[in-house]
This record gives sequence, structure tokens and C-alpha cells, in this order.
Amino acid sequence: MAHENLSTENSVRHGVLRWRSDARTGPQRKNDRPEAACLLEVMKTLRGHPAVAWVERQNSGGFKDGLGQFVRFGWPGCSDILGQLRDGRILAVEVKAPGGRLSESQQIFLNRVRAAGGVAFVATSAVDVIRNIPEMP
Repeated sequence: MAHENLSTENSVRHGVLRWRSDARTGPQRKNDRPEAACLLEVMKTLRGHPAVAWVERQNSGGFKDGLGQFVRFGWPGCSDILGQLRDGRILAVEVKAPGGRLSESQQIFLNRVRAAGGVAFVATSAVDVIRNIPEMP
């Protein structure tokens, strides 16, 4: 593979990431979707946390299929991540970019999980995961 001239800026799209080579600072990453970057960090932290049994990303929304019919999936307010702690409690994590706000339906969902004895919180980074998931006994 030929080496590029590192003193010139080069933008290459790879998914949602743009990479730039710069002789002074090395490769730089800019994410056009800050909530997506937060989601990756939070998921990685949850999957490595000893108190977490399992976690999965939840999608909700809708689209028009090939026949033009609207197909809805998930439900309003469902958290971005659902899982279970090793002690049996449900886990719901709503991921937001810094400064992001919960919708009313998202707040209601988190409150329902807490009322049922689960652990539910908003996370913008790995720090929020560590703060909100209790240590294993």
C-alpha cells in the first residue's frame, strides 16, 4: 500500500467516521454522530462490567418497506440498551450525547423500570455506567 503525503489533509469516509492524516498529530477521528460514539463506549463498558449478565442494543422507529407500507418496530420510550444484572434485575440505559435531553416517553420508561426494582439511567459515557451500576456483593 502506497504511503500518502502526511502533510496534506485527506478525508476518507469509513462509516460515520472521517480520518485525517496530519504529520504533526497523527491520525485523527471525527465522529459526525456524537450519540453513536457514546453508544459504542457505553456498550463496551456494560459488556465488560462484572455485575452485568447481558445487554443488547434496542432499536425503535419505523420505515417504509418495498411495498410502501409503514413498518414500526420497538415502542415509544424504550431505552437504547436493555439487559439484565447478574442479580436478576432488569437494566435499561438511555444513551445521550452530552447535552442531550430525554423525551417524556423515555423518562416514563426509565421510571417504570426503577419502580419495578430495576436499574435505569441515562449515560453519556463509561463514567455514567460505573456510577450507576452497583458493585457485585
